[in-house]
Amino acid sequence: MTLSTRIFIGLFSGLLLGTLIQYLFSDINFLAGSVVDFATAIGTMFVNMIMMLVVPLVFISIVCGICELKDMASFGRLGTKTFGFYLLNTVFSIGAAFAVVMLLQPGQGVDMRSATGADIVATELPDLMALIVSIVPSNPIAAFTSGNMLQVIFMALLLGGVIKSLGQSAQAAVNGFVVANKIMMKLISVVMQLAPIGVCALMLKLGATLDAELFTSVLQYLGLIIGLLTLWVFVVYPAAVGIFTQTSAKTFRQKTREQILFSLSTASSNATIPVTMRTLTDKLNVSRSVAGFGVPLGATMNMGGVSIYITVAIFFIANAFGAPITYEQMPTVLFSIFLLAIGAGGVPGGGMVMIGVMIHQMGLPIEAFAIVAALDRLIDMILTSCNVVGDTAVLTIVDQTEKQGVNTTQTVLN
Repeated sequence: MTLSTRIFIGLFSGLLLGTLIQYLFSDINFLAGSVVDFATAIGTMFVNMIMMLVVPLVFISIVCGICELKDMASFGRLGTKTFGFYLLNTVFSIGAAFAVVMLLQPGQGVDMRSATGADIVATELPDLMALIVSIVPSNPIAAFTSGNMLQVIFMALLLGGVIKSLGQSAQAAVNGFVVANKIMMKLISVVMQLAPIGVCALMLKLGATLDAELFTSVLQYLGLIIGLLTLWVFVVYPAAVGIFTQTSAKTFRQKTREQILFSLSTASSNATIPVTMRTLTDKLNVSRSVAGFGVPLGATMNMGGVSIYITVAIFFIANAFGAPITYEQMPTVLFSIFLLAIGAGGVPGGGMVMIGVMIHQMGLPIEAFAIVAALDRLIDMILTSCNVVGDTAVLTIVDQTEKQGVNTTQTVLN
């Protein structure tokens, strides 16, 4: 039985048990008291295990990703164009998701504080300029111990760039980070083996404590995210390819069918890289140079799906736990989402991890993260499909611009 299957079994069995306890056995103290308390403890331990790995995992994976670039000079015209298109995709995804949450206000009118017994720790988010200034840490040790993810990402980018610039003389450092990255991936895989138990416990607590109205709100949050991600996969990205290239939206959907199915089953952008490469080069006739450079970069930083996920989740949680994001805070929150979405690349469950970072920064309770973690596996499959199809769409457009540039040059020469 695969891990995904076991997680689904844990998710639904926990939800079923929790619902039965709330509506049928609430008068049995052992079940409504001890069993729910035990499930809460197990779920909290599972969440803490994930959060424990966040800082070293993100730092090492980003440094390792930069060190594995072929050369710094590869950021020429093609690199700049691909990098820019990926950033534009992320910004557009955040903007669209922001518009939807401002229109629908998910979580508004719901009070999960009373249902979960959670306390809000008041946190004053800095303004946008203060946030930008604070990205550069004065004390790197403090950045790690406090879990300031923006500072950690900055240090990882700086260190990775310096190591790469030293070339062969720093090969020992590169090898060290490669080994460290393997160790972190193994640690994550070990923790994920416990995911069926952790998810079961989290869902049992959810089913046993949330009333029907609150649970309906959670389902609406889940439906909103999945609906937006599905819209991006089957409408937005194909339409963009149809507009900016000679490939029609219908053809693009047909050519990416295998890629979508594979990413749904693996829920891993990195595991889907070979399928993405084949889709681009064999089915969409994208040049191997564009695909070879852009696919690994996209798996690291083209996070349209993650951007949508984090944006909807943060606004839902803030509303549901009685700490709505004010208009003054919105620029800071959106900029943080942008940086964290890029930093989520290459990290298993990266979207969930970065939502945890935002929850921590905003002073929201761990119960908020428990809801995210419990539903993450359902979202993660479609999220991965959205990310990899986004890679394919962007690189198809980049390849079209490259071919147009070559044709223009040949016309001028003739």
